[in-house]
Amino acid sequence: MGKVFLVGAGPGAVDLITVRGAKLLEQADIVFYDALVDPAMLELCPKAIQVAVGKRCGKLSSAQQFINKRLVDAAHKHQVIVRLKGGDPMLFGRADEEIQTLKAAGIEVSIVPGITAALAGAASIQQSLTLRGVSRSVAFVTLAQGAENVPEANSTSPISNPNADTLVYYMGRKDAARIAKQLIEQNTQGFSKHTSDTPVQILEAVSTTRERQWTSTLAELAAGKADAWFDSSSPALIMIGEALRNESQTSETLKSSSSEINDSLQDCQVFANSRRSA
Repeated sequence: MGKVFLVGAGPGAVDLITVRGAKLLEQADIVFYDALVDPAMLELCPKAIQVAVGKRCGKLSSAQQFINKRLVDAAHKHQVIVRLKGGDPMLFGRADEEIQTLKAAGIEVSIVPGITAALAGAASIQQSLTLRGVSRSVAFVTLAQGAENVPEANSTSPISNPNADTLVYYMGRKDAARIAKQLIEQNTQGFSKHTSDTPVQILEAVSTTRERQWTSTLAELAAGKADAWFDSSSPALIMIGEALRNESQTSETLKSSSSEINDSLQDCQVFANSRRSA
C-alpha cells in the first residue's frame, strides 16, 4: 500500500513551494493537482503521472467524492502519491475529507504545509496583517462552500463576518461589494470594527508575474468601484483592516496608541561573561 502526501503548492509562484514539497514531487509516482497550481510546478515531477482534479467556481470541476476515490485507488497501485493543493492544504482545501477517506481505507497520510495566499499577499504589499497597537487579531474567511450537500446561499442574506481587526477574504470576488456594505452597516450597529474609511487591499494572482493590486477604502468597495477591475480568470484576495493603512498614517496611529517605552538600556553593552554595562 502506498502513502499519500497532501502537499501545499503555495500561493502561486513556483519557487514558493517548500523544499520538502519539491522533493516529494520529484519522488512521486502520481500527482493529483489543483486548478490553481502553476503548470510550471509540474516540471518538478516529470516522471510522475499527472492528473488534474481542480475545482473552479462556475467551471466544470472534479467532484470531491471522485477525488477521494482516485486517491484510494492510487494508493493500491503506487508507492508515493502526491495530492498537490494550492496554498496550504489545511486552509479552505477540503483536506479533512480526503484525510478521513484515506484513513478509513487504512492508507497512511502525511501533510506538507504551504504558504497561504494571505501571508504571500502581506509580503507582496509589505504590510503586516497584525500591528502593535492597531491589530492583534486576524480572520481568514471564505463564503465559498462547494456545491455538494450545501443549500444555495441567499444573495440578500447577511454575511457572517468575524469581529477581527484584520479580515482576509478568500474567493470573495462576486460578494466584494456586499461584504463591504454589511461591514459598514454592522459598524453602525456596534457589531463591526470597520468603518467606511477602513483601508482595503485587493490582490489578484498574488506572488505571480500576473499579480495586480487595488487599494482603496471600504466605502469605495461597497460602492462597487472594484467590480469592473476584477479579472474573473484570476484568484482574488480581499484584505480589510487598519493595519493595511499607508505607512505615514500608521506611524501616527502607533505614536498615539502605544504605551511609553523605557529605552534607557538601548545603548547598553553586553559582555561575554553576561555582565551588562549601561
